[in-house]
Amino acid sequence: MALSFETLIEGLFNYSFMGQQTSTQTIRVAFMCVQNAGRSQISTAFAERERERRELKDNVEILTGGTCPADHVHETVVEVMDEAEFDLSGRMPRAITTDELESCDYVATMGCSTLELDTSADVDVRDWALADPDGQKLDHVREIRDEIEQRVIALFDEIEADLE
Repeated sequence: MALSFETLIEGLFNYSFMGQQTSTQTIRVAFMCVQNAGRSQISTAFAERERERRELKDNVEILTGGTCPADHVHETVVEVMDEAEFDLSGRMPRAITTDELESCDYVATMGCSTLELDTSADVDVRDWALADPDGQKLDHVREIRDEIEQRVIALFDEIEADLE
């Protein structure tokens, strides 16, 4: 049986060099809080780094937003993330919709949300219950940053296992 050119090309896209099927699954992860100006921005930055480190750019989509977004990312958050080699100075808080959240596989709330998703949505919602960095001293914001980093790494360990 002869293969058409289209069938051959499709096969090349669907199988790796070793003949194993490649993963085309995309996992959507959202980090949300009320203002999208602190914890969810920190979470997103660490998630983007983990996605890059683990070479999951084609498999993980990251969303962030707030239910009542602020005008800018908190200055203390920009400062402590700069210490960790992240530039958040150009990021802008944004609103996130229920539809966006219900399309996710994982949603991490930061402890300040009254999130209510449709019960038929198959979303793993986690309330990380983190202190709000707004108005906090730098040392406390660093502690929050470090806690978020560990939680994001643990979440990506789970995501990576889901993709296997």
